[in-house]
Amino acid sequence: MAKEENGKGLSGKDLPRNDLQSPFAVRKIKWEGLKITLHLLRYLRPYRMTFAAGMLFLALSTGTSLAFPKLVGSIIEVIEGKSQFSINQITLLLFVVLLGQAVFSYFRIYLFSQVSERAVNNIRLDVFSKIITLPVPYLEERRVGELTSRITSDVSQLQGLLSFTLAELFRQAATLIVGMSILFYTSWKLTLFMLATVPVLGVASVFFGRHTRRLSRKAQDQLAAANVVVEETLQSVHVVKAFTNEPLEIHRYRTILDRVVNLMLFAARFRGGFASFIIFAMFGGIVGVIWYGAALVQAGEFGLSDLFTFILYTTFIGASISGMGDLYAQINRTVGASERIFEILGETAEVSVEAARNAVAGDIEGRVTYQDVHFAYPSRADLPVLKGVSLDIRAGEKIALVGYSGAGKSTIVQLLMRFYNYQSGEILVDGKPVRDYGISELRKNIAIVPQEVMLFGGTIYENIAYGKPSASREAIIDAARRAHALEFIESFPEGFETIVGERGIKLSGGQRQRIAIARAILKDPKILILDEATSSLDAESEKLVQIALDELMQNRTTIVIAHRLATIRKVDMIYVLRDGRIAESGTHQALSTIPDGVYANLIKLQFETAIEKY
Repeated sequence: MAKEENGKGLSGKDLPRNDLQSPFAVRKIKWEGLKITLHLLRYLRPYRMTFAAGMLFLALSTGTSLAFPKLVGSIIEVIEGKSQFSINQITLLLFVVLLGQAVFSYFRIYLFSQVSERAVNNIRLDVFSKIITLPVPYLEERRVGELTSRITSDVSQLQGLLSFTLAELFRQAATLIVGMSILFYTSWKLTLFMLATVPVLGVASVFFGRHTRRLSRKAQDQLAAANVVVEETLQSVHVVKAFTNEPLEIHRYRTILDRVVNLMLFAARFRGGFASFIIFAMFGGIVGVIWYGAALVQAGEFGLSDLFTFILYTTFIGASISGMGDLYAQINRTVGASERIFEILGETAEVSVEAARNAVAGDIEGRVTYQDVHFAYPSRADLPVLKGVSLDIRAGEKIALVGYSGAGKSTIVQLLMRFYNYQSGEILVDGKPVRDYGISELRKNIAIVPQEVMLFGGTIYENIAYGKPSASREAIIDAARRAHALEFIESFPEGFETIVGERGIKLSGGQRQRIAIARAILKDPKILILDEATSSLDAESEKLVQIALDELMQNRTTIVIAHRLATIRKVDMIYVLRDGRIAESGTHQALSTIPDGVYANLIKLQFETAIEKY
């Protein structure tokens, strides 16, 4: 737990930084933050007519509620014999007003909810669309749970603004303006006396709102950190169970939840103290109004019905002022959430969604050339991974990259797919720099079959179709047949409609690999990357997968990354990497006869390891 307490999770990645700060260290709300939040209003534009209708019903419901004190005061006038109406008439009118308020409130809530649900849906979609189009380095620097929290928790905060806070802000403002006008018209003396309590309430509300925002933002960040722990634990549940570390993970989760509880309890003390103060100040103010109003009635400057109406309006205005304090706190919470959301939306995507949707595979042959390529990962710029790599792969040629772990084999293909940008040198496809291709156009021509196949939690059919979503069912079945997957697929009762489970957990390793190969066959790429595709399989599964790979590699430029050298004997050329450079190149036969060569030593090590196993 030491790592976690120092701001890092067990994976070594940073937890959200705000959870290490004092609650009083968070900056004040600024105009820049409010401007960011106001950008949300653009999401209301498609629903402006519905929003306008909601505002109309908001005005009507506010108007009916403001009529209530006046009608109650009229009852007092009837009792005093100063009204031409009867109690029954006024009571009936009160019921009509209350019914109208109920109807208007229903449509107000429904219309604003309709707007907020649709607008929030669009915000979530925009945030998700942005996240999946961001460069790989950005995504690798952040944890899945943290990004998930932006889409869930933070967007939920914005939903409150669009469905409740905006409407309440207008309603409370209207109540204050209209109510104060009525009070001044009724008695300016009593109104000025009542207003003496407003500055105290206002200052208290601002103070409370500021500290609520600080604590709320910290709680949101802690919840994001808790989501990260859940994501990591569930994604690595086999490792957790294998090491019997369930208690450790529970302790990690409990530690963060305890922080959330402590923050919430700290905030509850603020809320409790503020609520007590508001109750005392508001009712104390009403008692003062009654005292001074009674004196005015005795002096003949004021009627009893007017005093009764004035007190009700004062209560309404007091509630509005108190509500403004709550709204201020809610807006502060929304500002914090919107800042984090627009931080993501403001990032530069590597490709637009529209460009990815419309991208087509260009007519390329598949020649790949590396010219003196140098590269270091952005997170470790001082540690070069590739140090002047040069190689030339002819169209349709099959080559292999071998070397010790960390030599840079996987990095070479990641640069080809433009997951990262190299610092110097050049990578060419058909003589054209990869940077001159559109990213989606380039990747349309490349398929990868990784060692750890990632399947989505749908059906086998959907996972194969992922290679080319527009493909016909016949093409998908043919791809499964060519990948030697059709036999095991048809052995399932549901066939292609079999659910593979999360990450393909219901299928064996060999079955997942053949699904991945079928997906690649369906894509029909000009360039194929096999990233140690058989290294984790047993002998029987490896044989079936190798047959499927031989089918897939026909007439394609193929780059094989392999530790098990027995799988690459038939390739046209082998490049041996050591310390980020090409140390040797040639066929298997030529390289295996070099005395003390890197490749020869790798063969020797693998042979000795195999002997030790048996």
